[in-house]
Amino acid sequence: MQATLIQIFMSFAKVGALTFGGGYAMLPLLQREMVERQGWVENSDIGDYYALSQCSPGLIAVNMAVYIGYPLRGLTGALAAALGVIAPSVLVILLLASLLQNLAHVALVGHAFAAIRAAVAVLVVQSVYRLYKSGVVDKPTLAIFIVALLIGLLNIVNPVLVIMAAALAGMSVQWLKKRDQGNDI
Repeated sequence: MQATLIQIFMSFAKVGALTFGGGYAMLPLLQREMVERQGWVENSDIGDYYALSQCSPGLIAVNMAVYIGYPLRGLTGALAAALGVIAPSVLVILLLASLLQNLAHVALVGHAFAAIRAAVAVLVVQSVYRLYKSGVVDKPTLAIFIVALLIGLLNIVNPVLVIMAAALAGMSVQWLKKRDQGNDI
C-alpha cells in the first residue's frame, strides 16, 4: 500500500512534535516511526539519510524529511514530509514567543529549560550510539570513526570537510578491497 500525503504529513508531524534538540535528537524517533511503525525505510537507510542531511544545506530535520518523503510520493511526498516536520515547531515557537515575553523572568521557566537540555543530551547520546552501531562495521570504519571523533572533539576542521573526507576514505577502502580481491573496479 502506497503512503498517502496525509500519512506522510502526520508521521513527520509526530516526529516534529516530539523532537527537542534538533537533528541529533530526532534520530530515535525517526527510526521508530519510519522503520518500525510505517516500514517506509530500512534501518540502515536512516544513518545514510542522516549523513547526507548533514552534508546538505539547511536544517537536518527538513533534509531528512525530504530524503524520506521523496521516494514515497515524489516531490509532493517530500513537500508533505518537510511541512509535517516543521509545522509543530512553527506552532510551538509562535506560542512560546508570546508566552516568554511575559514569563522570561520566572525562575521556574529557567529550570524547566535546563531539564529539557539534560533530556536532549540523553537523546543525542542515544543517537550517537545507534549511528556507531550501524556505521562502524569493520576495522577501516572504526579507524575512520576514531579519526573523525578526534578531529570533531578538537574542533580543528569544519564538520562538512570531516564528512567529505570520511566519504572519500570509505570509497578508497572499498576500492582497495576490490583491487586486492582482483574484482573489477
